Amino acid sequence: MGAPAWQAMAGAKATPAAPGTTQISGFPHWKNRRPFATSGGMVTPDPQISDIPRPVIRQLDEAAINRIAAGEVVERPASAVKELVENAIDAGATRIGIEVADGGKTLIRATDNGCGIAPVDLPLAMARHATSKIDGSDLLNIHTFGFRGEALPSLGAVGRLTITSRSPGAEAASIRVAGGRMEPVKPAALRAGTVVELRDLFFATPARLKFMRSDRAESQAITDIVKRLAMAEPSVGFTLRDVSGGGEGRVTFRADAETGDLFDALGARLGQVMGREFVENALPIDATRDGIRLFGYAALPTYSRGAAVAQYLFVNARPVRDKMLTGALRAAYFDFLSRDRHPAAALFIDCDPTLVDVNVHPAKSEVRFRDPGVPRGLIVSALRHALAEAGHRASSTVASATLGAMRPEPMGETPRVYQMDRPSLGARIASYRAQSPEGMVPAPAYGALAPGHEPPARAEPGFAEFSTAYSGRVVEDSAPPPDQAPLESLPLGAARGQVHENYIIAQTERGMVIVDQHAAHERLVYEKLKKQMAENGVAAQALLIPEIVELSAGDCARLLEVATELERFGLGIEAFGGSAVAVRETPAILGEVNAEAMLRDILDELDDDGESNLVQAKIEAILSRVACHGSIRSGRRMRAEEMNALLREMEATPHSGQCNHGRPTYVELKLSDIERLFGRT
Repeated sequence: MGAPAWQAMAGAKATPAAPGTTQISGFPHWKNRRPFATSGGMVTPDPQISDIPRPVIRQLDEAAINRIAAGEVVERPASAVKELVENAIDAGATRIGIEVADGGKTLIRATDNGCGIAPVDLPLAMARHATSKIDGSDLLNIHTFGFRGEALPSLGAVGRLTITSRSPGAEAASIRVAGGRMEPVKPAALRAGTVVELRDLFFATPARLKFMRSDRAESQAITDIVKRLAMAEPSVGFTLRDVSGGGEGRVTFRADAETGDLFDALGARLGQVMGREFVENALPIDATRDGIRLFGYAALPTYSRGAAVAQYLFVNARPVRDKMLTGALRAAYFDFLSRDRHPAAALFIDCDPTLVDVNVHPAKSEVRFRDPGVPRGLIVSALRHALAEAGHRASSTVASATLGAMRPEPMGETPRVYQMDRPSLGARIASYRAQSPEGMVPAPAYGALAPGHEPPARAEPGFAEFSTAYSGRVVEDSAPPPDQAPLESLPLGAARGQVHENYIIAQTERGMVIVDQHAAHERLVYEKLKKQMAENGVAAQALLIPEIVELSAGDCARLLEVATELERFGLGIEAFGGSAVAVRETPAILGEVNAEAMLRDILDELDDDGESNLVQAKIEAILSRVACHGSIRSGRRMRAEEMNALLREMEATPHSGQCNHGRPTYVELKLSDIERLFGRT
């Protein structure tokens, strides 16, 4: 009898090792395991060997326990900063200063003006599972950032930790812990609050230092943590300083405390953290469902990013990284962005603490909702409603990029000539009349003469040459009907012309608009097709012979859970006994499809995101292609009434500010920006 297949594949064989043991060569990590005996080429445990030392169960000492706990709580310097800043916020601090050196590896110092710690409580604060946040009676009703009581003892177990604190009505005191060894409490000098200083992180576990990244990468991680906490607490001021090399160092991030109502304070703080451009191009979100409130800001689709680096999610002010919530955010922008673009948002969920479990992970960065469908549905519906209300609005960064691509003619040594404001048409006509000789009609004011008419004799030499050289034609503004507002007052203005048979130039009261006629009309047709599909449903095509797909029991159960949702899009499935699924209907618009491949792709999405939009995406991709072929093509000349009709339809259609692929359909340029290009400032 030959060797087992797994043994032959690895080139392994039974070789004698120490007496009473057998080592499998090719598997060095198997050495010194339970003794084996070989019989007929098979490796089996030897029941005859009885003098084997049995493993002994031991109680680990406190130092080892703290170092193990530190591996879960303190992954890197940024984790230590997070724990210290959260403790300061829980202490009621309104000003928090953080100083780091060498990416936090050699020094992390957090200073706050919170309530402080009494001298008698300092040793207890360094004990594991000692906390002032909860009493242990209810682990679901959590109202603070911290509650485990593991952070400070874990930091003291792997670094040199010093806490200096002063509470109201008590003297200042300090305590020091290095490598898990605690020193006695000593008097100290401090006006108020707490100063926590952590030096030489992981000196007690030097193996962890090998897994640290560069100082720059660790500093960036610390900055990201501080920014997230600053977004969660707009009323608290934060200062992050890099003191590498000694001295006062340099401020790498600063956010002063904000005042005002919720959205004013949050908008100002987000402007400090994410930039003013985000706030200018974001929509305020405020919605409530089943006791859960969602608020914050979500950016327009045209203000998208190439990676998911501008997505911030908070649950009860706690920064979290939750797959379900990020999937809901992606689903809300599903129809407005291509797969390689990502939305930007800062969303906050407030709910009763008993509806969410934050005790899932020691780092408390993951949460679990009692009913995950409620917050997910709230995010999707609230964001889609806000995007629909935004109508045709596009981000201002599109105009900024356009202006940045324009380069005015270099001025050189010639000084700028500052001109007066452009006069109105009536003022120009009156001026021409006043300056022209008696009985003369100035051609520049009234345009070209009718065919067959010669210009009248000029009293001044050179006037005829000026009239001949002027080849343009001034078009007088036609007065709108009395009951209709001027087209220029509308958001996208009045069409003034078409260039390169693809771009419409429109004039507004504040500047001008350039519209991509094909992209704009493509979006309009696409929205009409989607509306028709929503009203009439997706036509399903019954298969003559149902396709049977064999799956695992778990995959079969997951598919049947979403069968009703898939049926809305024309994909009909049902159980076929055992772990098989029968596909009886497919969306007619997709034509002939590989049902098994589609089901397996749906399962992959369910595993990754907890939901699947695959069928909807395929259907809407076809609608998008139909809209593309049915829209106004590039190269077609349009009449003035057609261009104005397109502009009016864009104003009335939601999401018309971007095409089906997330690109802008128009660019708006302010008159002040245009004048700046020509030096008319």
